[in-house]
Amino acid sequence: MIRAGLILAALTVSAHAHDAMPTAAQPQGWSYPFSCCSGYDCRTVPADWVKESPEGFRIVITGEVVAYSDARLKHSPDGDTHWCSVAGANDGRTICLFVPPRSF
Repeated sequence: MIRAGLILAALTVSAHAHDAMPTAAQPQGWSYPFSCCSGYDCRTVPADWVKESPEGFRIVITGEVVAYSDARLKHSPDGDTHWCSVAGANDGRTICLFVPPRSF
């Protein structure tokens, strides 16, 4: 009985792992594109994890820069910052970066 519950819980989590959490801007949440997420690579990150620079967006914890012309750079549908990295690791290479619209 417990084992069946664990399996059901695991299936439920994996079915929604590629979805962004609901926000005021997107009350139903939204789905990360398949090309960005393997079910666990993407997550919302604090805005101060990503800094804009003349070259593009720098991931603070890795130092990686995603150029403005880079296809991995995406518009964030909910206005939050979302980072998709290999295996969802904080030291992983960026797969996709979703950023809010520029304020200027």
